[in-house]
Amino acid sequence: MTGPSLFPESGVIVDRDGRAELDPAFIDWQEADLLLARLTDEVPWEQADLVMFGRRVTEPRMSVWFSPDGIDYVYSGTRRASHPFTPALADLHRMVESRTGARFNSALVNLYRDGHDRLGWHADNEECNGPEPTIASVSLGAERFFDLRHRDSGDTRRVLLPHGSLLVMSGRLQECWVHQVPAMTKVRAPRVNVTFRWVH
Repeated sequence: MTGPSLFPESGVIVDRDGRAELDPAFIDWQEADLLLARLTDEVPWEQADLVMFGRRVTEPRMSVWFSPDGIDYVYSGTRRASHPFTPALADLHRMVESRTGARFNSALVNLYRDGHDRLGWHADNEECNGPEPTIASVSLGAERFFDLRHRDSGDTRRVLLPHGSLLVMSGRLQECWVHQVPAMTKVRAPRVNVTFRWVH
């Protein structure tokens, strides 16, 4: 995928077979601190059971699915019932749409309680996300690594996601790449991650 970067002041992480790019200072630290506190307080955290390789396992993090349109989300053999946007999430939604120029009707909010919580290799390639989805991911709290791996070549990329950063994945990325948030056991602080998407 070619074309100008959405965030020319930061950098493009992936620019073939899809795009991934990072704005490391999307939200300033003071505002990010306030947003982290609001989301931590407002979100009714859940821990879901997922089907992985034919086995039902407990998700190694907390998460909640939000959609103002009442759209449920099914992934890894689990249906997540939708919640309406909280006030903090609605504020963040407006900021992300304004920054990216994309539209989003839902969000998956994850809580990584410490560095033991993680997200394994996967792609957000469920049919409801469409063939070339744009997914905008805001990180708040502890810095964590984000890894990408090309399905065919095995090419890998690693980036550290700062507090207040915005990562945007688009084009064929979910078709051609997988990604993960690996465990970082020395990390003691929590991280909240909000991934906005348009679900059909």
